Amino acid sequence: MAANSPSFTSTVSAITDAFGDPTRRGIYLFAREAGAGVTAAQVAEKFGVHPNVARHHLDKLAAGGYLEVAVGRAEGAGAGRPSKHYRIPEGATIDLVTDMPVRSDDLVLSLLGRALALLPRDKAEIMAEEVGQEYGRAMAQGLTGPDIAAGQRSLRSAMQAVADALTAHGFAAHADQRNNQLRIVNNHCPFGDVAIDHPVICAVDRGMVKGMLTALYGDADVATMQSLPQGDTFCATSV
Repeated sequence: MAANSPSFTSTVSAITDAFGDPTRRGIYLFAREAGAGVTAAQVAEKFGVHPNVARHHLDKLAAGGYLEVAVGRAEGAGAGRPSKHYRIPEGATIDLVTDMPVRSDDLVLSLLGRALALLPRDKAEIMAEEVGQEYGRAMAQGLTGPDIAAGQRSLRSAMQAVADALTAHGFAAHADQRNNQLRIVNNHCPFGDVAIDHPVICAVDRGMVKGMLTALYGDADVATMQSLPQGDTFCATSV
């Protein structure tokens, strides 16, 4: 099947649209056209994304069996660390749609991402943080009960309670201290690809932390210092 044929393009669209990732569709087509495969650096330059974001998309395609990974040096490259090349498996076809069932939460997150893209970034971020705060206050009430006033915990114990609550919601969080600053580190993001494509969703995390801390401890200055969509290896909210 020719890479530029309408049937080929529509099949690729059917696979990747289930995830709401047009960038990933483009990356797959780019890798298919490059017989020797592509690197994360090449994809990052081609699509104007951070290398970590490019690697995320390539690894997702590899995990689904659409690309295979080979480690080696490009022709003409000198000594140094070999790079990963992602290429189409030999003899592979792409009529694998039935292997990727669409889950309702995938669809909801995809819809959320497209809705956020229609808003100015500043308004979308304000809305995301407000929703996070409302949800965080509700979570905290479940931890303390409606009759327990804020400020009855130390900041450290409140941070630990917030981390435990976030972990229960799929964030794999823990509280620690770095450079005399308390922070909550999330090792997993339940928003998945939508957060990568729409980093404004990180404001939801910040809002949840702020909402819970306000209810458990009192006013606290909360800021998201690190995040995966910005190229960091984890997400961290500092207080």
